[in-house]
Amino acid sequence: AGVSQVMEGRRVFTEFTVEENLRVGAHTQSVGDLKDKYDRIYGMFPILADRKDAVAGYLSGGEQQMLAIGRAMMAQPKYLLLDEPSLGLAPKIVEQIRDLIVSIRDSGTGILLIEQNAAMALSIADHGYVMENGLTVMDAPAETLRHDSDIQEFYLGGSGEEKASLRDVKHYKRRKRWLS
Repeated sequence: AGVSQVMEGRRVFTEFTVEENLRVGAHTQSVGDLKDKYDRIYGMFPILADRKDAVAGYLSGGEQQMLAIGRAMMAQPKYLLLDEPSLGLAPKIVEQIRDLIVSIRDSGTGILLIEQNAAMALSIADHGYVMENGLTVMDAPAETLRHDSDIQEFYLGGSGEEKASLRDVKHYKRRKRWLS
């Protein structure tokens, strides 16, 4: 259907090598053009080229995330669904993953990003949806969300005001403003 998914928690095949994991991503593609696909992924992720024969379970978390994204890209999807790609990664690696997602988007692949790191997500997104308890409580262009005072307070580091209980204030304000 033209959609590839990178699941939360990376979910690489830990006993397979990097190259074997990538091959799994291309299982729906013709075998003849695998070399071109490997070259494309290794161009995007040079560290994977250096470790193509390494067992995936021994890669760092960031390398495993790159492998999971590379595996999904082997299918040459029209759309890439990324579920929590920054989960458990160091801030420097999150920046690298963010830049890779932007590069993939700019090359013409549509991106659907599910992410709790709101600052990172809004730096990539054209449009954003705020979900709470399974309900969409707000949606707007990313630029609008970045400048919304409630979004800044609850998801982007606060407004600078001290609150006795952020959880209580957050819940009350959201309920009052978004769910009414």
